[in-house]
Amino acid sequence: MAKALLGYVGGSDPRVLAEMRRLQQRVQDLESELVRIQAENDALAAAARHSDSVLDGIDVPKGEPALT
Repeated sequence: MAKALLGYVGGSDPRVLAEMRRLQQRVQDLESELVRIQAENDALAAAARHSDSVLDGIDVPKGEPALT
């Protein structure tokens, strides 16, 4: 009985090991993509803050409503 349970729970089945390696690689790929996207997002947020500060220095009068 114990041997049957051990085989069922997760013996050294090559298919299970191959699937586990594939999933571990997929997790690593997703983690590296997440780091890349976070860095890109940080760069875009910094650029947006910089462009906002540049535009704050320009004195633009309020627009008037269009005549219809």
